[in-house]
Amino acid sequence: MQTSLTSLLNNVAEVQLSYKSMVAAKDRPQICNSGDAERIFRTFWDQNTIELQETFMIMLMNRANRVIGVYKVSNGGLTGTVADIRLIFVAALKAAAGSIILAHNHPSGNLSPSGEDSRLTQKIKDAGKLLDIQVLDHLILGQEGYFSFADQGMI
Repeated sequence: MQTSLTSLLNNVAEVQLSYKSMVAAKDRPQICNSGDAERIFRTFWDQNTIELQETFMIMLMNRANRVIGVYKVSNGGLTGTVADIRLIFVAALKAAAGSIILAHNHPSGNLSPSGEDSRLTQKIKDAGKLLDIQVLDHLILGQEGYFSFADQGMI
């Protein structure tokens, strides 16, 4: 019996978690408002496709709202993209994020959130509560501006 248990354990990988940043926390940008978040997202957004293709990204932050990183969740088509909640929180957990900000663009330039945008935001916010990862805002970007769920009291 001992031999078969040893044999079985030799075929099971040990999972080890680690986190190492190359940037000191004090040197990371701090998000104080939606404008700060919008400026950072725009540096990662492909401005050549903002009016062509919908993209969904998240900003990962520590508890002091210092930016850990930005993760592109998906690229879609002209009228939508898939924001897989599991992928969002895989990235947040792997980065040990305390909070996140969501962002996607509307190629049409209409910055108003759709019903689906609002439902998805609430679904992600509810999932974050279970994991103790706060969803601070959801931005909708367009070529000439942005909409903030937090600024409008919608999150």
